Amino acid sequence: MRFAFPILVSAALLACPAAAQTGGKTIPITTISLGTATPGGGFPLYGNAFAEVMNAADPEMSIAPRNTKGSNENIPLLEKGELDLALVAGEPAYEAFAGVGRAPARLKILTAIYSNPGMFVVRADSPYKTIRDLVGQPVAFGARGSGLPILARYVLDGLGLKQDEDFKAIYLDRAGDGPAMVEDGRVAALWGAGIGWPGFAAVASSASGARFIAPSAEEIARIRTKHAFLKPLTVPAGSYPKQSEPIASLGSWSFILTREDLPDDVAYRLAKTLHGVEATFCKTLAQACETTAANTVAAAPKVELIHPGVMKYFREIGVVK
Repeated sequence: MRFAFPILVSAALLACPAAAQTGGKTIPITTISLGTATPGGGFPLYGNAFAEVMNAADPEMSIAPRNTKGSNENIPLLEKGELDLALVAGEPAYEAFAGVGRAPARLKILTAIYSNPGMFVVRADSPYKTIRDLVGQPVAFGARGSGLPILARYVLDGLGLKQDEDFKAIYLDRAGDGPAMVEDGRVAALWGAGIGWPGFAAVASSASGARFIAPSAEEIARIRTKHAFLKPLTVPAGSYPKQSEPIASLGSWSFILTREDLPDDVAYRLAKTLHGVEATFCKTLAQACETTAANTVAAAPKVELIHPGVMKYFREIGVVK
């Protein structure tokens, strides 16, 4: 079995029986699996838009999004070859590449997707205004298996707080369940990250409205002293309904990672297609405006972690030498 382009297909990359009609010719469509996360979160939103734009740009390729439990499931699925591509948050990626609590992962970066400034959202009429105000309160830290709880753990650790001891920590089965829990008072706050994140947008659009709680400038400095891999990031004004001022926070970049043995020709073709439609992708999804070749080079912990096929394309366009 072969790709529509001349390379061998592995077990995870299967030729789909469908075909595209181009110039009167029938062209086999190659299906590439993409792991996202639980419904209602940012990864499925991004992954579905990514697949839509990429499939429209390359009729010989079909990217098929698949809901998973998130970053912590996506990494082993990639390592076992059960996914070709997967969305992975910055902190799980950092731990996997660095070998924190495990052997170093041999996965590769296809692209950086967007930055993830982490913060809490509470009802606008709540009494909570600082992170310390939330100590002892029920807080939803995101879906089980996603990268959000890991980001929260690093942020809180930098402030001398323990996620599961200083808060009544709640972990969701579905990312989309969090906003309703804030609205009806089951939790005091919902932790999340990113620009245009669906959970934040839902709370901000609710009848009660939203207030965002991020680390102060002094707290950001303290956190980075202990966890220097976290980067200062800003949520621009207007990223969410009635958010009139920019919000300074910190976090990391999320990635689309590839299995280790994804062929160079496939990665090259994916990169060329993706960065050829950057403007279209940006118009489709606001978060995707950060999905650029330059951001991938800047966000990668090491340039050697970027897939060789992607690096070949980046050299051709002059993003790297």
